[in-house]
Amino acid sequence: MAGAGAQVKRILFRGAQAFVDGRQSPIDLLVEDRLIAAMAPADSLSASPSDVVVDASGLFLAPGFHDIHVHLREPGQSHKETIGSGTRAAARGGFARIACMPNTRPVLDSAEQLQSLRKRLWTDAVVAVDVIAAVTMGSAGDVLTDFAALRNAGAVALSDDGRGIQRAAVMRQALLRAADVGLPIFAHCEDESLSHLGVIHEGATARDRCLVGIPSEAEAVHVARDIVLSEKSGAHYHVCHLSCAQSLDLVRSAKARGLRVSCEVTPHHLLLSDSDIASDDGNFKMNPPLRTESDRAALLAGLCDGTVDAIATDHAPHTPAEKARGLAAAPFGVIGLETAFPLLYTELVLRNLLSLERLVELLTCGPARILSSPIPKLAVSAPADLVLLDLKTERVVRVEELRSRSRNTPFLHRPLRGWPVLTLCQGQVAFSSLAQLPEPVAAPSASAL
Repeated sequence: MAGAGAQVKRILFRGAQAFVDGRQSPIDLLVEDRLIAAMAPADSLSASPSDVVVDASGLFLAPGFHDIHVHLREPGQSHKETIGSGTRAAARGGFARIACMPNTRPVLDSAEQLQSLRKRLWTDAVVAVDVIAAVTMGSAGDVLTDFAALRNAGAVALSDDGRGIQRAAVMRQALLRAADVGLPIFAHCEDESLSHLGVIHEGATARDRCLVGIPSEAEAVHVARDIVLSEKSGAHYHVCHLSCAQSLDLVRSAKARGLRVSCEVTPHHLLLSDSDIASDDGNFKMNPPLRTESDRAALLAGLCDGTVDAIATDHAPHTPAEKARGLAAAPFGVIGLETAFPLLYTELVLRNLLSLERLVELLTCGPARILSSPIPKLAVSAPADLVLLDLKTERVVRVEELRSRSRNTPFLHRPLRGWPVLTLCQGQVAFSSLAQLPEPVAAPSASAL
């Protein structure tokens, strides 16, 4: 890990609330040399004169979050996001590790492309970044990439996210080869013969606005097809941004049969439905689209019963000018890194719809298991990837405070609780609003090289 900017040798968090052995209790935690050096009940650890001591009483300490679905837009679209701005947004949201998607310009479809990007990540990223490579050349859905070469170049998964693979024969061969090289396939599930030209969910809102709709079957048909194809391959098949009850039922059934199938859901699909689209606002346009209220409720049930493995943001930056085109013409996608935890804590945990422990698990252990990464945890000798959260103070989502280069979120001006106040990546400050630990001007790089 490259280091640039201020590094603190030892940080002592005193009196933070944390989950230890399944119970929430106040603890002291010492960070030293990028690791958790000691943990003990509150007021048990002594500070040395050189320690930075953080009074964390009233704050909540958790392992740094892990987002497995992020669009950093580099190379090729740095007017929307850069590695620097995207990873700073991740750090402000409490994420110590993210995985970036390959639908860049050019597409990340070769070992050379991956190696070039990873060099940029080493220099510019402020949190750890894994790279997901393309399944097909140019993500065109026809010719498979060299999976072994991509794995050897550092790819952690394969995806044509942004486009569903339309030909079943291509997907079948991809799953077989992915099983051979030991990489999961991250699937954007969309049958374009059903979704063609659609802009929002096919339902009452689309009819009222005379907009072409995208039926939920466009997603579910691909999920069903791919589960059938994955069964004989033995590959790990992962459904990206699952949005409807039909798809969830298919995943639930596949898991019951012991198949290697996992799925993620996004904060916007958990908290919004197509009935929330009250105006011609491009910030409500994403793919898959916001579904019905019953779909939203089904996704929440999937969080609670364990069918859903992880929450991922599908952070997809676009410029204000692009989103100003309205629902019919704006590009698909919303940003989500900076608001994910506050939104979910405020709307789900504070309303007793989801436990805080389960929310943390969906943002840490669940994503790590999907990518076979080390499980984030508060334990002695574990990497000091940590987030300190203020669960009490209410603040609104403000444009001027966003670290992302883009502003396309439907949650602007919403009052939320649960804001991160500090994010450490391997013991280095990636984000801080604390006076004791100022954020370095030249933030430390923490790329997963």
